[in-house]
Amino acid sequence: MAAMSGKIVQNVFVSQWYPQNRQSSTQFQGDHFVPYMRKFLPFQGGKVTLTDISSMHLRNLSNYQSGFANRRTVHCNAAPSTTALSPLDKVDFLKLQNGSDIRGVAIPGVEGEPVNLTEPVAEAIAAAFAAWLVEKKKIDGSRRLSVSIGHDSRISAQTLQDAISRGISGAGLDVIQYGLASTPAMFNSTLTDSAAYLCPVDGSIMITASHLPYNRNGFKFFTSAGGLGKPDIKDILERAADIYSKFKDGMASSEEKVSALVKRVDYMSVYTSGLVNAVRKAAGNLEKPLEGFHIVVDAGNGAGGFFAAKVLEPLGAVTFGSQFLEPDGMFPNHIPNPEDKTAMKAITKAVLDNKADLGIIFDTDVDRSAAVDSTGREFNRNRLIALMSAIVLEEHPGTTIVTDSVTSDGLTTFIEKKLGGKHHRFKRGYKNVIDEAIRLNSIGEESHLAIETSGHGALKENHWLDDGAYLMVKILNKLASARAAGQGIGSKVLTDLVEGLEEPAVAVELRLKINQNHPDLKGGSFRNYGEAVLKHLENSIEADEKLRKAPVNYEGVRVSGFGGWFLLRLSLHDPVLPLNIEASSHDDAVKLGHFVLAATKEFSALDTSALDKFVQV
Repeated sequence: MAAMSGKIVQNVFVSQWYPQNRQSSTQFQGDHFVPYMRKFLPFQGGKVTLTDISSMHLRNLSNYQSGFANRRTVHCNAAPSTTALSPLDKVDFLKLQNGSDIRGVAIPGVEGEPVNLTEPVAEAIAAAFAAWLVEKKKIDGSRRLSVSIGHDSRISAQTLQDAISRGISGAGLDVIQYGLASTPAMFNSTLTDSAAYLCPVDGSIMITASHLPYNRNGFKFFTSAGGLGKPDIKDILERAADIYSKFKDGMASSEEKVSALVKRVDYMSVYTSGLVNAVRKAAGNLEKPLEGFHIVVDAGNGAGGFFAAKVLEPLGAVTFGSQFLEPDGMFPNHIPNPEDKTAMKAITKAVLDNKADLGIIFDTDVDRSAAVDSTGREFNRNRLIALMSAIVLEEHPGTTIVTDSVTSDGLTTFIEKKLGGKHHRFKRGYKNVIDEAIRLNSIGEESHLAIETSGHGALKENHWLDDGAYLMVKILNKLASARAAGQGIGSKVLTDLVEGLEEPAVAVELRLKINQNHPDLKGGSFRNYGEAVLKHLENSIEADEKLRKAPVNYEGVRVSGFGGWFLLRLSLHDPVLPLNIEASSHDDAVKLGHFVLAATKEFSALDTSALDKFVQV
C-alpha cells in the first residue's frame, strides 16, 4: 500500500498552481466530478487566503484573522462568486444551524432566499472548526492535525470547498480534499488506518445540504467519535461569528502563500472496497456473491452513482437500467430523496421496465437510502424499518429497535409480536434517534439499530453511522446468503421478511404553519406558541373517552382512537406543527382530523388550511 502513495496523493502549493490554471476553473464537468475526471488540482477557485498565524498559534485560534486575496469573479461549477463584498456583509451565524448540521443559501437566483453561506462565511466556519478541533484533541504541538473535505454534486460545492480549505489551512492544519464523496465516507476517513491514504484524519467536513434545492448547501462535521451534536455546532458558529468580525476589510496581496500543503486523495476507493468486502465476507468469502442478480441504482444525480460500478459490479451483479448516476447539482430528473414520491416512482419504473431483481435509491449525499423489490413493492419509511428490523433481529434476537416518533402502530406490533424485539419510539431527527440508541446501550439495554422513517439508518456494528450504502449492503448480504442457502435468486426473500406488517389505508402528514407576525404571538417566540397549542390539545384529549394518549411518548402529543392514531408535534427548526395521521380508513382518518381541528380552532395564528382541506375531501 505504501508504494501506491505517490500515485494517489498530489501535493501542491496553491499559490503556485493558480496562475497556470485560471482558465480551467470555468470547466464545469472537468473540475467538479473528481472521481470521474481527476485531472485538475485543488483550489480551483484560485483565491489564496493570507494569514499571519502559524502552527505555533494553535491554542489562540479564536483570535484568527485573515485577509482575502485579490477577489476576482470566478465561475466554479457554474456557480457565481458570492464573495465580491467589501466590507463584508453582516451575518447571523446562529441562523445557519440546522440541528447538528449547518445549512444556508449558497447560490443566488431564488426569490426571497438571499445568499448567506458565502465564501467568507464558510472560511470563518472552517477556521472555527479548526479551533474547536484543536481544543478537543488537546495536542501538544508535536504534530499537525489534519482535516478531510468532501462534497456532493451541488453546483456551489467547489467554491465552498476552496473557502473551507483556506480556513483550515490558514489555521495551521493540513487539508486533504476528497472531491465528490459521500457523507458516510467522510466519517469513515476518521477511522481508516492507512498512511498511504493519509488516514486517519483528525476531523472531517462534508459539504452537503442533503435533498434540499440546488441553491442550498451546508456542512456536516465528524471526528472519530461520530458526527458533532447541536451544542458543538452552536459553539463552532459562535466562534465563527467572532472570527468573521475580525476579517480585514481591505483586499490583501495575492503574492503571499498559504502555509499548509493541500493534498488530494481518492478516498472513495477505500470506502467502496470496504463495502464490497463486507458483502463477500457475509457470503462466505465468495468473490462474486451477487452473480446472477440484476440490480438497478438511481442516484438522482447526487453522489451515489459509484454504487453501481464500484460496489455491485465487482460483486457480480448486472446493473443495466441504472439511472441518473452522473453527478449534476441541478438535479434535473428528480429530487434525490427516498421519501419523495416522484423519486420512488422513478426507481420503481426502472425496476419494472428492466425486469430487475432489486432497485436501490440514494439521497444526495448517500446517508439515506431505500429499495424496491422485483414486483415494484417499495421498501422505504415503515417498510424499510420493518425489513431492517427483521434482518437485525435475526442476528441479535430480542434487541431494541430505536425509531423516530412518526412510525406506525403496525410497525410496533410487527417488531414486538412477530419479530420478538422491542420497539423504542423516540424523537424526530436522525441524531436524536442515534444518540438514544447509544444511550440505551450505555445503561444496559441492547440496541443494534437506530433508524428514521426518512431513511437514515445506523447500526451498532457500523460505528452508529447513518450510512445509506451500508444499509443496502445489509440487504445485499441477505440476498447473497439466501442464494447460498439454496433459497433462489430474487428479492422474494426480502418481501417475505416483512410479511405480516400491518399497513394503514391512509397515512398523511399535514403541516400547520404558525404565523409569526400574528398579534396572538405578542412578540413572543413561535416555539412558546406551539407548546401552548400542544398543551391545549393534550388537555382536550382527557375529556374524550374515545381517545387515548400514548403511554410512552417523547415528542408532541400522540393519540390513538377511531382505528388509527395521530401525532401533533412542533418542528425542530421551523414555525410549523406537523400533523401525522394514520388510520384503517379515510373516514376514521377524517374523524381524527376533526378532533385536532376542533381542539386548535381558538389559536388564530395557526394556519389549519391543510387540515381543513383534508377533512373536507
